[in-house]
Amino acid sequence: MMTRRSALTLAFTAIAASWALRGAATTGVPPQARPAAAPPAAEVVALPNRSDSLKFAVLGDFGTGDRAQYQLGEQMAKLLARFPYELVITVGDNIYGSERPQDMKRKFEEPYKPLLDAGVKFYASLGNHDDRVQSRYKLFNMDGRTYYTFKAPKQDVRFFALESDYPKPEQIAWLERELENSGEAWNIPYFHHPLYSSGERHGSHSDLREVLEPMFLKHGVSVVFTGHDHTYERVKPQKGITHFVTGSGGKLRRGGLDKKSGLTASGFDTDQVFLAVEIDKDQLFFNAISRTGAIIDSGVIERRKEPQPQP
Repeated sequence: MMTRRSALTLAFTAIAASWALRGAATTGVPPQARPAAAPPAAEVVALPNRSDSLKFAVLGDFGTGDRAQYQLGEQMAKLLARFPYELVITVGDNIYGSERPQDMKRKFEEPYKPLLDAGVKFYASLGNHDDRVQSRYKLFNMDGRTYYTFKAPKQDVRFFALESDYPKPEQIAWLERELENSGEAWNIPYFHHPLYSSGERHGSHSDLREVLEPMFLKHGVSVVFTGHDHTYERVKPQKGITHFVTGSGGKLRRGGLDKKSGLTASGFDTDQVFLAVEIDKDQLFFNAISRTGAIIDSGVIERRKEPQPQP
């Protein structure tokens, strides 16, 4: 069986060859005091909640079936009542443990029933704890694919769900082609293993970074969403790209952030978190919301207009 590292090595070789050949939550949600563990913060940036914007949530490492998962799901439902987001992208480890039909009900369908009933669509990516059969689970909208792309229903946005556990050469070549052919202003990759992370359990995946980051820079990617480390972190922009680690949707590693990494723009490792995001033209607004409803991180990101030249 091909190991993840050997797959990465082959993928990097393949893509290098191909290059050579071509030469808040919302208005009306009062800002809440940040928990003591959160870093000093600027004023909360409310999500504009505009009628023609793209609204979505980001959730990762969530499918435990435990009380904390259900409580965070309740916060997601409360947000939906005020901020009608249309989709949720998942950054992997969607289901922990057994994945029988009754498990899918307890660990996914019941915690997010208000969202599903309201027509919110989940678009999953897979993590190291996920059986690949999840790609055929109807409510994950993967259509049998372990990596895929789709255009958002609003705004000039395209998402790329990747399988980062075994990024074989064919997936990397596919990603290069899809990014090259994308006509959207925002190209947003999401996957499980973070390229940059201060998580003490896993941390940054430099081997994956060697493969993916050059493509992201070349094609004007502005934000990347990942999970795997069971914390929340917004990484300081790396070469102009903002990386989010949203790996505490159900699982949580309390005190799991390395405070000395030098990477963290904002981090939170004392409670579960999901992200609420709104894109309007060239701006992306975000609120990171905890299990208690506190906004623990907030801000706005401007889209990168020019790809970074490659060496």
